Amino acid sequence: MTHKSRGGKEGQVGDLVEQLLISKGFSTQLKKYRTWTCWNDVVGPQIARFAQPLRIRDRILEVRVSQPVWMQQLQLLKPKILKQLNERLGEELLDDIFLKRGPVTPPEEAPTPRPKIVTPLTDEDQTRVDAMLTEIDDPVLRRNLSDLIGLDLQCKKADNNTI
Repeated sequence: MTHKSRGGKEGQVGDLVEQLLISKGFSTQLKKYRTWTCWNDVVGPQIARFAQPLRIRDRILEVRVSQPVWMQQLQLLKPKILKQLNERLGEELLDDIFLKRGPVTPPEEAPTPRPKIVTPLTDEDQTRVDAMLTEIDDPVLRRNLSDLIGLDLQCKKADNNTI
């Protein structure tokens, strides 16, 4: 089985555990359980909030679904999801999906970056920028550098002024 190596100490430990499981004859089970790592990508974030894999028994993936309307929708999407999961797993490891009603813990979403407050340069800031560039004779170069340094100062101020 080939895969991309994970980085850091956790990756090294994960690689060692994976090799141990493979050496003990758990290769197929390990491949099946990669379903958890690709589920959200296959079904998309909207469905993933309401449906998550629970277990695999005899090539049947059991999926817990939190809402009846999503049970009905997933029943219709089962063939497509099953096909995509098996493609991601690299072979036909799953034969069916069994949907079970129950509470679902939605996947964690990446935190939304906080917006930054961009403030214009003060007269004092612009005077400092101009003082840095007094020895540059070329007016176009001086204006471009002034704009660049001014933007840098605005970014630094914005970093200190997040909402």
